[in-house]
Amino acid sequence: MNEIIRKIEAEQMKENAPVFNVGDTVKVYAKIKEGNRERIQVFEGTVLKKQGGGVRATFTVRKNSNGIGVEKTWPIHSPHVEKVEVVRRGKVRRAKLNYLRKRVGKAAKVKELVR
Repeated sequence: MNEIIRKIEAEQMKENAPVFNVGDTVKVYAKIKEGNRERIQVFEGTVLKKQGGGVRATFTVRKNSNGIGVEKTWPIHSPHVEKVEVVRRGKVRRAKLNYLRKRVGKAAKVKELVR
């Protein structure tokens, strides 16, 4: 049974999975289905966490929309995620940035990683 599951998961994985880290500001291009039409909607924000491994790996992005914090979680290998574009790299020392939820304004910013 384990081999069958592993085969199915290997088929569903993306070959060119997006490369980004926690703290990066990213644009997620997600496919949205409305009736019989399909369009792409962009969600831009800071990556709070990445978790899981393999085909079950997910990432959470947070943005401020009209003064309200909005978080969305997507599977990395989902067919609904068209692409993930890195806008800027963030310098963080944590794997999960849950503390950003309590912060507002400039305090909620992540320093940019200069290379």
